[in-house]
Amino acid sequence: MNAAQLQRAILSWYRQAARKLPWREETSVYRTVVSEFMLQQTQVKTVLPYFGRWMGRFPDFESLAAAAPDAVMHAWEGLGYYSRARNLHRLAQAVVRDGVPRTPAQWRELPGIGPYTAAAICSIAFGHPEACVDGNVVRILARLTGDRTLFRDSASAAKAFAPLARRLIEGCAEPGDYNQAMMELGATLCTRANPQCLICPVRGLCAAGRAGTAADLPRLAPKTVTVQEVVRVWCVKDDALLLHRHRNQSERLAGLHEIPSADQLGLAAASVARGRLLARKRRAITRYRITELIYEGRGSSLPPVGGGELVWVPLGELAGCTLSGPHRRWVGEIIGRLSRRASGSA
Repeated sequence: MNAAQLQRAILSWYRQAARKLPWREETSVYRTVVSEFMLQQTQVKTVLPYFGRWMGRFPDFESLAAAAPDAVMHAWEGLGYYSRARNLHRLAQAVVRDGVPRTPAQWRELPGIGPYTAAAICSIAFGHPEACVDGNVVRILARLTGDRTLFRDSASAAKAFAPLARRLIEGCAEPGDYNQAMMELGATLCTRANPQCLICPVRGLCAAGRAGTAADLPRLAPKTVTVQEVVRVWCVKDDALLLHRHRNQSERLAGLHEIPSADQLGLAAASVARGRLLARKRRAITRYRITELIYEGRGSSLPPVGGGELVWVPLGELAGCTLSGPHRRWVGEIIGRLSRRASGSA
């Protein structure tokens, strides 16, 4: 494949078709770093309002580094994958202390920075010809080459296509725009389902496009889906809601509050299920398909609660309490429903 030809075609398209995004219209190393962290495993439309609020509250490395951990987590609430927020906070503190890294290798020494994020930051902010290889880029390269290899997962596919990605960015005068163009193409035209081959700027270079097989590539082995059920307990006493606060050592949810599960309260799920069912929620986290059942708890059946991971939060203070995104919604829904029910019966 001719790298120069691909670069010309995709950069020409990008200059005309690129979406107007706040981290592109006003650029800085910090804005690039924040956007890349937020965009990890999260769609652009979800990130946009969070990015604006974040920049209003933490406009630079210095303000983020000086922020309290709870303030950082509260600002991230609802975006999920909360280790990103903790890593971004630690990264800001390292940058303020040691200065802004300049090379991909230096960036990879910081919290939350892997090869993809280091390549994105260094190409966009510093013009390093470092190729980004994520799911979008893998999809484009598999289709350009017509590669029908069955990969075990996305990570193994990215590793396999990395040498080609590096070769295709060689000699590019605008590596940051090239990487963003590849990601933009994968997000808008060369999509997983229903690829828009007829209007693709690199259609003439694409083996799968010519063969009409783009929708079949890349080939990834099916994921194993694990089904889970979680029984949770809703308990309000003296105008306070009982919540479980995850330990700071928790990798995914450190410092966040959630409606406690029966296990966390030391109760048998079967005994909790004898109460009134307040909500049934379904969600997916990576390969897990989870059904959450929230039952009204009976105060007399609850174990003693005193400090530690189980806390009583006054209802009037819930807005300032950092909950995981789904639990914030569920708490609001249940309080609203119970309030309406109580008003109707009054």
